[in-house]
Amino acid sequence: MDFALARHNMVEGQIRTNRVTDPLVVNALSEIPREAFVPDALQSQAYIDEDLNVAPGRIMMEPMVMARLMQAARIEDTDICLVIAAATGYEAAAIAKLASAVIALESDDALKQAAATNLAAQGADTVSVLVGELAKGHPGQGPYDVIFVNGAVGDLPAALTDQLAEGGRLVYVQAAEHAGGKAILVTKDNGVVSGAELFDASIPALAEFAKKPAFNF
Repeated sequence: MDFALARHNMVEGQIRTNRVTDPLVVNALSEIPREAFVPDALQSQAYIDEDLNVAPGRIMMEPMVMARLMQAARIEDTDICLVIAAATGYEAAAIAKLASAVIALESDDALKQAAATNLAAQGADTVSVLVGELAKGHPGQGPYDVIFVNGAVGDLPAALTDQLAEGGRLVYVQAAEHAGGKAILVTKDNGVVSGAELFDASIPALAEFAKKPAFNF
């Protein structure tokens, strides 16, 4: 398979045609080989316009959704970024092309090791892959200018918004109870956290962020 051609077609057919105009985002996705971050059996599917299940409970996000979230986050070259659910490391590698440094958080040690190996192979030396509880984030390296959640969220923990720097941006997909979902941009300005819907999006949910059941009395 010609992966370079597949990557070009992904950028031209899935990214540029879906309101992604930031040249830095486009360039990042043009340069990073998605096939290097998926199991061998999935390499032929690396550039399809769907989420890929790369490990139990973990995805490589659909290219269009990922690109639009990155664009909405307005990542700058001075930013410190936190990626929640690092999976195999692809999303962190892409964000590292734009940011100053990336903390990639994973809850599974074996997956953390796999992500670190993949990132090292791509020369992504500004990414640190750490193990921890996803819903708690990683306050030790915060606050963060950007937080990117790699999977849909039922309930967004306050622990994550608390780790946003002043002027910080958090992007994620809000899981719907039945079908569909919404991409959300959360910002912190003058200490006030607020959210805004960006576009329709549906990606697999992270079990760690499942919506808590309501109690009826």
